Amino acid sequence: MANQCAEPAALTDIFYALADPTRRDIVSMLVRGPETVSVLAAPFDMALPSFMKHLSVLERSGVIRSDKVGRVRTCELVPASLNDAERWLAEERATWEARTDRMVAFVERLHQENTRAQGKRKRRQ
Repeated sequence: MANQCAEPAALTDIFYALADPTRRDIVSMLVRGPETVSVLAAPFDMALPSFMKHLSVLERSGVIRSDKVGRVRTCELVPASLNDAERWLAEERATWEARTDRMVAFVERLHQENTRAQGKRKRRQ
């Protein structure tokens, strides 16, 4: 099934950005609203340049955007980028569920055929 939402490269960037637990934690923090880099960095035990690399990955993927006023950089979530990933997951889930439904129907049909065959064998004996 062809992906009807974001460009494949954009989805790859989004999933890459969300693959790291630190970046997922940052996204979770930004769900509550925009935050400064210093507030976002506070809970993490890492140097600011390392933390900024995480923000850079999130920003390049389009998951967040930032704005600098004077010396203060503020980051905010871009929900639309996550909608593309959610839509892709929903499409994939529908495919997986359809395959599972077909497999269940197949197994049930086999079970019914085996039950009938066993019943016929017992009547012949």
